[in-house]
Amino acid sequence: MKISELESFGFECLVPAEGEVFHGYVGDLLSEVMAHAESESVWLTVQSHVNIVAVAVVTGIKAIILCGGCKYDSETLKKAKEEKIALFRTKMNSFKSAGKLYQIGLR
Repeated sequence: MKISELESFGFECLVPAEGEVFHGYVGDLLSEVMAHAESESVWLTVQSHVNIVAVAVVTGIKAIILCGGCKYDSETLKKAKEEKIALFRTKMNSFKSAGKLYQIGLR
């Protein structure tokens, strides 16, 4: 699925990026995400600090969805633009967000 299509499923885009995602991963422990997330994934988390962008770059994650109504730091937004990592947010919790992504075909 194209990253830009995530917005049509209710995820608010704050930093757009081009590309596609084929997998999804849910987690808040950065070391666990680095160990288990697949490249070309969308990552659902409640972590909002700038280190999430570094984790995305290292693992090949293309988009991050911040769940539970949390807000990104300004530094995170700036770094994501530089690294071309798409940032989204939603008021839905991680469980409901993952269910929505699973319904549309991400695994």
